[in-house]
Amino acid sequence: MKQYKLHQETFCPDKFKIDYQAELNKEQLDVVLHGEGSCLVLAGAGSGKTRTLVYRVAYLIEKGINPKNILLVTFTNKAAKEMLNRVEVLLKCQPKGLWGGTFHHIGNMILRRYAKVLGYNSKFNILDQEDSKTLLKAVMGELNLNYKDKYFPKPDVIQAIISFSSNSQKPIEQVVLDKYGYLDPKLISVIELVNKEYQKKKFKTNVMDFDDLLTNWLKLLKKDKEVKNKLASQFKYILVDEYQDTNKIQSEIIYELGSVHKNILVVGDDCQSIYSFRAADINNILSFPERLKGTKIFKLETNYRSSPEILKLANCSITYNLNQYQKVLQPVLASKQRPALVPLKDGEQQAEFICQRILELQEEGSTLDDMAVLFRSAFQAMEMELELNKRNIPYQMRGGIKFFEQAHIKDVVAFLKIMANYHDELAWKRVLLLNDGVGPANAERVWQEIKPNENLKNAISSLVKISVSEKVTRSLEKLNSLLNTLVAQEKDFIATAIKLIIKSEYEIYLKANFENAKDRIEDLNQLANFALQYEKLENFLSDVTLSQSFKGEQIEGYQEGPDESLVLSTIHQAKGLEWKCVFLLGLVEGQFPHYKIYEHPEEIEEERRLFYVAVTRAKDELYLTYPIISFSFTTGENINKPSSFISELDDNLFEPWQVNESSYASDEASEDEDVIDYDKPARLGPLREASRGQDKKIRKHEFLRSITYDDLEE
Repeated sequence: MKQYKLHQETFCPDKFKIDYQAELNKEQLDVVLHGEGSCLVLAGAGSGKTRTLVYRVAYLIEKGINPKNILLVTFTNKAAKEMLNRVEVLLKCQPKGLWGGTFHHIGNMILRRYAKVLGYNSKFNILDQEDSKTLLKAVMGELNLNYKDKYFPKPDVIQAIISFSSNSQKPIEQVVLDKYGYLDPKLISVIELVNKEYQKKKFKTNVMDFDDLLTNWLKLLKKDKEVKNKLASQFKYILVDEYQDTNKIQSEIIYELGSVHKNILVVGDDCQSIYSFRAADINNILSFPERLKGTKIFKLETNYRSSPEILKLANCSITYNLNQYQKVLQPVLASKQRPALVPLKDGEQQAEFICQRILELQEEGSTLDDMAVLFRSAFQAMEMELELNKRNIPYQMRGGIKFFEQAHIKDVVAFLKIMANYHDELAWKRVLLLNDGVGPANAERVWQEIKPNENLKNAISSLVKISVSEKVTRSLEKLNSLLNTLVAQEKDFIATAIKLIIKSEYEIYLKANFENAKDRIEDLNQLANFALQYEKLENFLSDVTLSQSFKGEQIEGYQEGPDESLVLSTIHQAKGLEWKCVFLLGLVEGQFPHYKIYEHPEEIEEERRLFYVAVTRAKDELYLTYPIISFSFTTGENINKPSSFISELDDNLFEPWQVNESSYASDEASEDEDVIDYDKPARLGPLREASRGQDKKIRKHEFLRSITYDDLEE
């Protein structure tokens, strides 16, 4: 038998050398060649931070550092795989032994080796999110907690509270009071008890959840000095990507691991720290030089992504933040058009404009893949989704479910479907299952009683004539009362019905079942505002159903070509991505920046960082749009105040666009591109009154800046 031996090379051959000066710009080269000791690399958007990290790792290996002495930590498995592959391509060999991956991946590897120090068996299992909820249910059952009661927070909510407490290192009481203020304070001690028993049960059954991979890793380093010194001695060089997104545990782990050699190089951009809701702490990057004296600070300010005009706007905007490292993105690309500032009549016209411009850009040679529509909150995309569907423009909702396909939207729409067609079995069953004590069997039983009725009124009345348990009877009586109340509504029926559904038992259901209940309630309130535009229920339901069922590639007769679709995305989900053309919609006060800043003004800086992230996603073209008029269930039609992120900037940073529509702009206005006729829509309230005796036309930027809170209709 012929023997064949594989060569196990730990180090790469030295016959190939990288020409770093030719491959990197001066800023990047400085980091790669001089990244010894504690180093903070402030990498602006589009400045090539990944390239810099990859070349730094390659440089260390070329200089003779054993790969097993290098730790490269990233935030996603995709990023880790990409970096390790690029290192391999650069060196033209596989640097075996290099430690690379996410915090959780590295934590798992280390805990497998030293689990016994913490009392675990090295063969512990890892609970995914669903497993974690199942275990929490078991704990709550053993504690005889009536978690099936609709008033009691479900495992999803308790899991979210425990997880945030763990990652932020804040007590459960503080987390509940800060983030879940709608929960009964009496529940705090109950949640603390559940957490205590949950931790015990995990330990007893030799399992860890994702959060444990971090907390136990840090506990290991704090508890056993020998293990800590062994690991800290092994990792001579530690490199961390996206440091602005680390939480307190992750930053402490890095300090512990770097305690021997103190070669810690962290890369990040404080201006892109936008994940505080996930327990990311911007102070980790802001305080890094204070924690490690003598830290060298590098800045990557050369931007390879965006046009000079886009960068000028982004640079100007972020200067309004006080808590930051000063840096100015410098363009490489040639000059393009200025970002467009486009005020639209309302949300519907905003969607029409964006769709029309998208189709024009396609005609000019761009693909749908080149474009994205970004927004602060999911509900802002309602009109956009409907318009895209009407025009058969394929799109994907990045990182989430399309607005009208979300469970809470479909729940409320099910009530309205019953109002429109009481024969709708699926709508009835969806509504019935929301009620306390009603499971699939009872829902079917109730439906059999509803089905024979000849009209909606009789169908609703049959709910209180069914012989069921006392608990189910109480639920059906409440449902009967709500449905009768809905039937009795006349003015603004759809919007009023949605508001009544929210304020019924459904709001309690949301708060008990979803950790993001506040966001879902906000979605429904905005759905009610959106519904004010509809007089006929069937038209509203048709549009919603069209949006739910639309799939570009499934249109009858549609021949699928190359995969191509427009991206719709919240800004949070868009971080790290880029497009040739970006539309940023809904730039009005109370939406972006979010209204939460009125109660927590300190959060304005993170909101502005969100704006900065959104703007720097665009390469060539950026459209900033907002509706002048919005509809509110409580105050009717209102004039919106343009976002402070627009009003605080100089006019010369934008190219004002005027959108003309025969029912909106006068013929005379169309002759002057820099004017807007605001006398036409008879719904501008105080502004209209204030304009009497004055020229009915004002320059667009003056109109935009002239709106104040005092001008809003009460």
